Amino acid sequence: MEVRQFAEQVLYSQEVDVKLRPVNTDFTDELPGEPVRVSEPARTDALKFAARRSAPGMPKPGAFKDPAKRALAHHILANHELQALEVMAFVLLLFPALPCDFRIGLAKVMQDEQRHTRMHIERAAHLGLVFGSVPVNSYIWEKVQEIESVLDYLATLPLLFEERNLDHSLEFAAMFEAVGDERSAALMRVIHRDEIHHVAFGIEWLRRFKPVDASDWETFCRHLKWPLRPVKAKGDFFQYEARKLAGLDDDFISRVRDAQDDLP
Repeated sequence: MEVRQFAEQVLYSQEVDVKLRPVNTDFTDELPGEPVRVSEPARTDALKFAARRSAPGMPKPGAFKDPAKRALAHHILANHELQALEVMAFVLLLFPALPCDFRIGLAKVMQDEQRHTRMHIERAAHLGLVFGSVPVNSYIWEKVQEIESVLDYLATLPLLFEERNLDHSLEFAAMFEAVGDERSAALMRVIHRDEIHHVAFGIEWLRRFKPVDASDWETFCRHLKWPLRPVKAKGDFFQYEARKLAGLDDDFISRVRDAQDDLP
């Protein structure tokens, strides 16, 4: 399948089953086309982005003993994964002139995002909540609307959102495990392992694209759009070794670990 065709399938299809349809052939990138900036992904009415602050928030850890709250957690996480998938498709359409290796590599990462979304949807349904039954937010999608370069994208999605998920995925695994939901915990551990590869993809290409005299950390910080900032690249359960496995160097990891929120 052509990379552009895959990106268009994800962004322009309303039905989630089409967005998540597995691609069982090798990708080619012979027809990248012209740049296109998509303002919003096509979605069914049930999954269109809700007004700000109208989608439910993530249940607190103490609520996870209730299967309905765990179902809601999976629903929210499914929407996060779906947004990541759509953002990657957005990047492929916006930057058709990027190297073929990058574009095919990103398309392969998208296949993981498809699988993660399906896993959360299936688990939410098993716990009694159909995907699209409650409003969904647009937080991740909104945060990439200002990107102007591939380095902006790499700083924002792989090196901030996906790096943060190195921590959050195991935090959720522990919360599910604490209430005896081993299947949900195992799901989160699978996603954690995949996120290591996604962060590795991000840092590899940041190093390829950045100025030769700029450090990884300087480039990362320079390409984050406010209010995104380094403190947002970590959770409460900091995974140093996962970051090492992803190829981040000690200086970068330490700076993320020590980052403070500089809001007033």
